[in-house]
Amino acid sequence: MAQARILVVGGGIAGLTAALALARHGFSVSVLERAAQFREVGAGLQLGANAMRVMAALGLAPDVASRGFRPDAAEIRLGDLGHQVFCLRFAQNAALRTAYVQIHRADLLDLLVAAVRDAGVALHPAVRIVKIVENTDSVAGVTEDGQRFEADILIGADGLRSAVQGYVLAPQPPRFTGQVAWRATVAADAVPAGLVAPRGTIWVGPGRHLVTYFLRGGQLINIVAVEERDDWREEGWMLPGDPALLRAAFADWHPRVTTLLSKVSETYLWALYDRAPLPVWTKGRVALIGDACHPMLPFLAQGAAMAIEDGWVLADCLARDTGTAGLARYASLRQGRTARVQGAARRNAGRFHRRGPVGRTLEFGPMALANLFAPWVLRRSMRWLYDHDVTGGSGV
Repeated sequence: MAQARILVVGGGIAGLTAALALARHGFSVSVLERAAQFREVGAGLQLGANAMRVMAALGLAPDVASRGFRPDAAEIRLGDLGHQVFCLRFAQNAALRTAYVQIHRADLLDLLVAAVRDAGVALHPAVRIVKIVENTDSVAGVTEDGQRFEADILIGADGLRSAVQGYVLAPQPPRFTGQVAWRATVAADAVPAGLVAPRGTIWVGPGRHLVTYFLRGGQLINIVAVEERDDWREEGWMLPGDPALLRAAFADWHPRVTTLLSKVSETYLWALYDRAPLPVWTKGRVALIGDACHPMLPFLAQGAAMAIEDGWVLADCLARDTGTAGLARYASLRQGRTARVQGAARRNAGRFHRRGPVGRTLEFGPMALANLFAPWVLRRSMRWLYDHDVTGGSGV
């Protein structure tokens, strides 16, 4: 069934990566997006070597790199004192030195949209699927007004509040984590030269942390600041925040942080939600990918990467068996890895927000010593994440 019809519900990074990979295998692919346009909200994301291998296999790595920024390292610093406790230098790591890209979400989505159009994928904006109907030889997504989109396989890439997920298994509502993230960008030329290092920096402190890195070739500085708060549960990526409150939350931090935040003129808030790994990802001719089955907290910078890996593996499995066996193989290959990444991201939340001098010393003391005297130990500890290659050796 080389020309089997695949319907992808959701036109974000997960859905478009899957659509492109499927089209490259010769499938007839349609993507349904409930928004009026195919666009991404939010600002920056980070693509490690595991994600960039997929971009390379899809022929997009040069464009992704040219639209993004390649940092020289990732580091952790104490928010109050500024002391470095961890530094993973990419030039010293075989899996990272050729590919680690920080890119604006909108830029990545623009590249994916152009690529899927060139590959012959049909894009349908402003289509909201509310029901899935399956029979012995096809499956359909149905809109509120009864419009049907039929295919041989349907992929739910419709995010945290996935409508498709409700068909695959009983509703699994996400839980509020008690943490709220502020998002902002600042023009690089608006801050003193050298204030922000050309790397991904995590500033950690009691009950909060802040991440900075460059976008668009170094023209923009991306800021994500996370604070533990039980008084905010509104959903959405574009809820306006008050820059003064952001500055107040980090007012006693290192001058490099407070100086950067003094330049923020606009910020947005979103509540961070999570859920335990789903036990089931497929049902009949339907499968879930990305946040629809494994939403990631942003504490390991792997949400987009896991969605990208999903898309490649799903297409490869369906190319081998265009049916329920292919979907089952996809789920079996991905569930363990994504659960491990979800767990690591959750643990980082506790690590970054460690309270009290004793707790902070126990957490960061051994890390700082290893950073000074045995950095290879820290590099080795990340190999399971970045060395993983779902493409089977496509390289970067």
